[in-house]
Amino acid sequence: MKSFLLLLLSAAPIAAQIPTQAPRETIPETISVTGTGHATLTPDRFSFTAGVQTTAPTVEEAVNQNNDKMSAVIAALKRAGASDQEVRTSNFSIFPQQVYEQGKPPRVTGYQANNSVTVTKSDVAAASKLLQVALSAGVNEMSALSFEVSDPSRGRDQGLRAAYEDARAKAALLAQAAGRTLGRAMIISEGTGAQMPPPPRPIGVMAARAEAVSAVPVESGSRELSYIVSVVFEMR
Repeated sequence: MKSFLLLLLSAAPIAAQIPTQAPRETIPETISVTGTGHATLTPDRFSFTAGVQTTAPTVEEAVNQNNDKMSAVIAALKRAGASDQEVRTSNFSIFPQQVYEQGKPPRVTGYQANNSVTVTKSDVAAASKLLQVALSAGVNEMSALSFEVSDPSRGRDQGLRAAYEDARAKAALLAQAAGRTLGRAMIISEGTGAQMPPPPRPIGVMAARAEAVSAVPVESGSRELSYIVSVVFEMR
């Protein structure tokens, strides 16, 4: 009897050291989707590029003529309400005018000077007036008219909510097709929206004018910004 009791006592500590097996954690089944939302905003800023092109027999003549004309354009724009910060020189270049004849080296016949300024202003209503002023002041090249949203975050809340709802609708449809139900959102991440600006509107090259330039009709339209949200949902 004594030997049996000793055997039980000596085996008790060994049994106490055997760890109990923890219950296996169940990994939830999930579904990953991406949703897209849109916000439509009215542009509040515009820009365009206005230039003067002159040609003359010499570099000095071409540049001097160009300087006089562009100075008049800049002065007219500022009198019409464009500030120093809203008018920026965006190009100045000089090119030789050459004639090519078969069997002979190119012959320079004159020089072309180009000077352009880009006007950017946070007042869409002033676009037509400034275009008309620039043309009347002597601009003979004009391009890249565009209307922009200066603060895209104005539509962010609306766009992100719409993107999440789009993702949830997709996930619910897929879960139903698989005979399951949709659970909670486990992971949400914001993607990069395809905020594609509209292409600049070409205005074209203006020829010399014999009469006053009339007001330029412009329409700013609207801008659609896109937002993307990726969501991982639990499936039940």
